[in-house]
Amino acid sequence: MTDNSPLGGETTTPLRLGTRRSKLAMAQSGMVADAVREVTGRAVELVEITTYGDVSREHLAQIGGTGVFVAALREALLSGEVDFAVHSLKDLPTTQPEGLVLAAVPTREDPRDALVARDGLTFEQLPPGARIGTGSPRRMAQLNAYARSHGLEIETVAIRGNVDTRIGFVRSGELDAVVLAAAGLSRLGRTDEVTGFLPVDTVLPAPGQGALAVECAESSADLAAALAELDDPYTRVAVTAERALLNALEAGCSAPVGALADLLADGQVVNELRLRGVVGSTDGTSLVQLSITGPVPTSHDDAAALGRELAAEMLAKGAAGLMGERAL
Repeated sequence: MTDNSPLGGETTTPLRLGTRRSKLAMAQSGMVADAVREVTGRAVELVEITTYGDVSREHLAQIGGTGVFVAALREALLSGEVDFAVHSLKDLPTTQPEGLVLAAVPTREDPRDALVARDGLTFEQLPPGARIGTGSPRRMAQLNAYARSHGLEIETVAIRGNVDTRIGFVRSGELDAVVLAAAGLSRLGRTDEVTGFLPVDTVLPAPGQGALAVECAESSADLAAALAELDDPYTRVAVTAERALLNALEAGCSAPVGALADLLADGQVVNELRLRGVVGSTDGTSLVQLSITGPVPTSHDDAAALGRELAAEMLAKGAAGLMGERAL
C-alpha cells in the first residue's frame, strides 16, 4: 500500500509550507522551516499565498478581523496545495476547523507591544496631543485609559499596513508614534527602532501575541507527530488559557480584548499560572480588567477552564457591553 502522507515515500520531496507573502510572515515561516528541516531531515519549500486580509485596504473589523489572514492558508491545507502552514497565533480564530490540527505552538517570543516614536521618545515623553497610530482597538482602549489615568493627552489614530508602512508614518512626520508587536520587530531584526516597550501592566497583549501556530491536515498523522516536536508545552498552556478567555467572551480577533497568561514560581518551582484579561472601550473611558491564578494546568482542558472562569468574572463585571464597540 502506498503511503500518501507528506512524510512517506521519497524523502527528497520537499515539504510545502504555506505562508503569507509579507516580510514578517516570510521571516516567521523561515524560522519554522529551519526547525522542521532539522526535525524531519526533509527539505522545506515556502509556498506564498495571498490572503484577503493582505489585499483589502479596509480596516480589519470591517472585513472580519484578523481571521481574514488565515482562511486562504487553511483552504490550501485542506485542498492539499500545501502540507503545513504557519500563522501568527493571534490571527487564528478560536474555533479549530474540522480536518485541521494545531500541531505545534513553538516557544513564544516577547508578547509585549512596542512603541516606535519620533526623536527616540518613550510613551511618557510624547508631547501633549501626540498622534499614535495603531490598527488595534485593544491597544487604543488601553493606551487611552492609561493616558486618562496619568493626565496625558494623546490621540490614537487607526492605521493599517505592514511594518514598513506603519513606521513610515512616523518617519514622514504624519504620526508621532506607532505601536507594534515586539515579537514581529524582533523576528525582522528591527528591535533597534523601538523607542520603548510597553509594560504588560500598561497594555496587555492580544491573546496569543508573540506565539506562532503550526497547522496541518488532521489526516497527515506522521507529519503532525513530527511537527509536535516543535511544541513548547508552557507556551501551549498559556495561549490555550488566553484563547479560551477570548472564546468564552464571544469576542473576535479584532475586539478590544487583551489577555496574558504567565507562569509564577516559588523559588525554583513553577507552581501557578496567572491569567490576566482586559476589555475596554476604545476611548479608554471604560475598562474591565481582572486576573485569576490557579495551579499550573496539567491538560489543555484545565487551561481552557481557567480562561472560561476569568471570562465569566469579566462578563459579570460588564465586559459584554464593551466588546460590541468597533473603532475601526
